[in-house]
Amino acid sequence: MSCPTLQLATLPVCPGLFYATPARDGIISRIRIPGGIINNEQGRAIAEFSERFGEGYVHVTNRANLQIRKIQGITSEVLTTLQKVGLAATLTEVDHLRNIMASPTAGIDSLELIDTRPLVKELDAYISGHPELKGLSPKFSVAFDGGGAVSICEQKNEIIFRAIAVSADCAAVERNIYFQLILGDATNILLQPEECLSVVVAIAQVCLDNLDQTLARKLRLKHLLQDKGVEWYLQQAQSYLPFSLLKRLKPTLDKSINPKNYNHLGVHPQQQPGLSYIGIVLPLGQLLSKQLQSLTDLAQNYGSGTLRLTPWQNLLISDIPNSCIPYVKDEIERLGLHYQANQIQGSLVACTGKTGCASSATDTKGQALALAEYLKKHITLDVPVKIHFSGCPKSCAYHGRSDITLLGTLIEKDKTLVEGYHIYVGDKEQAFGRELYTNVSIAEVPHQILQMLQVYQIKRAELDESFGEFTNRYAMQELRQLFDEEGSNR
Repeated sequence: MSCPTLQLATLPVCPGLFYATPARDGIISRIRIPGGIINNEQGRAIAEFSERFGEGYVHVTNRANLQIRKIQGITSEVLTTLQKVGLAATLTEVDHLRNIMASPTAGIDSLELIDTRPLVKELDAYISGHPELKGLSPKFSVAFDGGGAVSICEQKNEIIFRAIAVSADCAAVERNIYFQLILGDATNILLQPEECLSVVVAIAQVCLDNLDQTLARKLRLKHLLQDKGVEWYLQQAQSYLPFSLLKRLKPTLDKSINPKNYNHLGVHPQQQPGLSYIGIVLPLGQLLSKQLQSLTDLAQNYGSGTLRLTPWQNLLISDIPNSCIPYVKDEIERLGLHYQANQIQGSLVACTGKTGCASSATDTKGQALALAEYLKKHITLDVPVKIHFSGCPKSCAYHGRSDITLLGTLIEKDKTLVEGYHIYVGDKEQAFGRELYTNVSIAEVPHQILQMLQVYQIKRAELDESFGEFTNRYAMQELRQLFDEEGSNR
């Protein structure tokens, strides 16, 4: 275990634990949580860390990390304590690498094909034991998707292993489970589960072979793939592997396993009989350290003592006996939190905003919470609608698909600059989706979003049609006309 010290970051980098990353509202610390799962000892340590050295809040990120803002007074002894409970890399040199992602329901999802937790643990142990990986870009990222109902495949990662079922040649033979390697535009390589770690190591080694280690800012894997080509990259990786990587064709896949409109919030039965998990809404991913302490106690008293962070900035408590679910619900509400999937805060995401980030044009978090309160008073949703606030085009808070995305901007009105948003809807055919409205002032945003949601509820084709599916049925001009005409008639 390397001796930890806190150093000031000299370049704009992703926040870490062993170097102080400055932001507009102070120093940020990021704690990597491989697979997003923390035990009760770690939960208590994080709550105490936030209370003593931060602002008394923890923030769940879109990689199922934890961020603590306004940090001050951290010592080497504090960092060593976090290492001892497994909350920091034993090698400080590799702590900058992005968190290993996995579905928050790994091992409990009743529809998953394979439990990915052992693979996450195996890769994290490898990273922790190989200091040469410090030469990789901090954005080197890996995800394991077990093929269940709660998928993370839409989250941005440079390497994705997606579990799939391959139909057997003989009906009497059970389907085989493989991992589909998704690397750039290459998706035709299937791997045995035990081959995944070797492939990550090979890809990382090729990356290291082609990076200029004298540069402080390392070239990303995705840029190497764009420059060299995926086929060239795979050929280079092959030289580090004891098995053939290139001569693998994708057989017929069994696609019957992925349901529509599944949500991780609320109560869901686990694959283990008699047990359920409950997804808890964290308003914009923020949690008081005292709430974290209470949720840790709740998980220990009624579950298996673990909390599962999600890339949608919420968390789950798993392994709850069905008979105890009513008590757990009551305790969650007592903490000022809730678990209903159709609550607007359950699918609301926002970046830090201008209070903490110089790149942001708007106060995204404050305005997102204000929008949630406004909508709560004027409309009841029966289908979750994901709304994403981004203060600038970098989209730090969320990289997946949103039903509605609001991109912050400054608008000149009466010779004064006011905060506002461009509004995008539907699938990400472009960076944020399809642009519906431009330069909507913050004063007009709540009514505009309400009008869009009201028209959607009236005009959707089916009761379970998502907002994104609804908007994708229309051309932009038709959609604007529909929203404006219907809205004016209400």
